Amino acid sequence: NRMTYAVATQALPIVADSSAAREIVVVSIHDVSPLTRSTAEKIRGELNRHGISVCSLLVVPNYHARGASMEDRQFVRWIRDLESAGDEVVIHGYFHKRPRRKCESWRTKFLTRLYTDGEAEFYDLDYDEALRRISAARDEFMAARLVPRGFVAPGWLLSPEAERAARDAGLEYTTRLRSIRDLRFGETVSARSIVYSVRSHWRRGTSMAWNGLLASFLQIAPLLRLSIHPADYNDSAVWRQIIDLIRSLDKTRTATTYRDWIVEHRASANQTP
Repeated sequence: NRMTYAVATQALPIVADSSAAREIVVVSIHDVSPLTRSTAEKIRGELNRHGISVCSLLVVPNYHARGASMEDRQFVRWIRDLESAGDEVVIHGYFHKRPRRKCESWRTKFLTRLYTDGEAEFYDLDYDEALRRISAARDEFMAARLVPRGFVAPGWLLSPEAERAARDAGLEYTTRLRSIRDLRFGETVSARSIVYSVRSHWRRGTSMAWNGLLASFLQIAPLLRLSIHPADYNDSAVWRQIIDLIRSLDKTRTATTYRDWIVEHRASANQTP
């Protein structure tokens, strides 16, 4: 029920200070589920030790159709504890998987197979199916006493129909690789995310070199986004570079979540519900 959801989100505590412009960083942990909890928990602990007091947790409702996340009581308790401490819970797809289809274009094959390894679930979903999955995820999270404000598609690949579905399901924002989209006000803010690929040796080497340059280029950006996947933690070279980047940000940026950034951005733009 969208009305019930809208009322529930109004009661969600928001920590946002619009009194002054500040350079901030949003660190997000992707693909969080009971299957990845052990690694995600280690990542969260490392981030906290290096000054990232809050982050956005991109939780998959049913990762690769291997079990409903909200039915795992220990997982839900862990997520609730993190949310209570200031972290944000974000809906991240539903299955995080897209079956291959016949007669796909080369562009579709590249984006859904090579680029995302078959995980671009919302790349070309129609409106009805996208709305069904997003609404189901929203309701499952709410039943677990979690109130997500955002929806992020796997691989940041989101069809226009799926974006409309996320808005109609009452979600406040979505993100893509290069931007954040305020679904309520229809505003898109450019903000590139630093993200790694470790599926092969050449991907790892290329992304490390690229992200080293990108991080330097983005030093002047008011908002810096860092997206971490569980596999990043298991690659020592990549994880070392991530920690070095976080250390360099410790004295220059304040950590926040997408949820709180949206609230602060609206306040600075004098936008009202």
